[in-house]
Amino acid sequence: MNAPHTTTLFTPSWHAELELAYGRFGESTRPTQRRHCGPLRVQKHLYAEGPEVCQHIIVHPPGGIAGGDRLDIAVAVGAAAWAQLTSPGAAKWYRANGPAYQQLTLKVGAGATLEWLPQESIVYAGAQAELSTRIDLEGDARLCYWDIIALGRPASGERFDSGHFQAHLDIHRDGQLLWHERQRVVGNDGLLDSPIGLVGQPVFATLLISGEIDAELLQRCREIPSRVRGDLSQLPGLLVARCLAGEALHARAWLIELWRLLRPELLGRDAVPPRIWST
Repeated sequence: MNAPHTTTLFTPSWHAELELAYGRFGESTRPTQRRHCGPLRVQKHLYAEGPEVCQHIIVHPPGGIAGGDRLDIAVAVGAAAWAQLTSPGAAKWYRANGPAYQQLTLKVGAGATLEWLPQESIVYAGAQAELSTRIDLEGDARLCYWDIIALGRPASGERFDSGHFQAHLDIHRDGQLLWHERQRVVGNDGLLDSPIGLVGQPVFATLLISGEIDAELLQRCREIPSRVRGDLSQLPGLLVARCLAGEALHARAWLIELWRLLRPELLGRDAVPPRIWST
């Protein structure tokens, strides 16, 4: 008897890893480790603000993340160093038959500063995007972290009507939990239009920055002219800003204006936007 003929559907996927580390040497911050495996890179380090702040642009050459793909990014900023990380454009999570993953691990040493400022993530209808982020701060380490999530592609008439997006975020300082968050949005869920959910807005964004500000600066932040629906909350040792928007461009513009106001007060340097944001 002949064996039955079977056909196995093979779907190629990428497993990419990136490990970065930074150290302080005199008056400058320099990369001390830059290891990659698979399609994940950083461009040449830049010093737009002088030697104290080392800027890297993280590049994912395939341009999109499909089912089965896995991105693992680990960043360690040594004591008193300052690293600023961003991206050249939007990350795109494509429609897929299975989940795709991103795991982000950030460690910031005493006296060090990390700015994690990527551009938006676009989650296509039918995508299965699963993100996990762990941030560990040591001593008086400083952090500025944001994320911008766009569900579907409204400009193309695409609603997020299938698939899912989920994200885990934990921030610790000296082993103590500062922030614990779990998000999950399923395609066509009532949460997309609910007044206690996204209110029909396809974009949501969060900014988390360590430290505390006074009432006057908090009010100035709340009065920023914007096309988003956003607000801020001061927690012990952590300022949280969130918004809903009709377009990722509006959310990003709001976060940048907040960053311009908050960076001098909480991080001690004037805000100098990376040139890549203007290209």
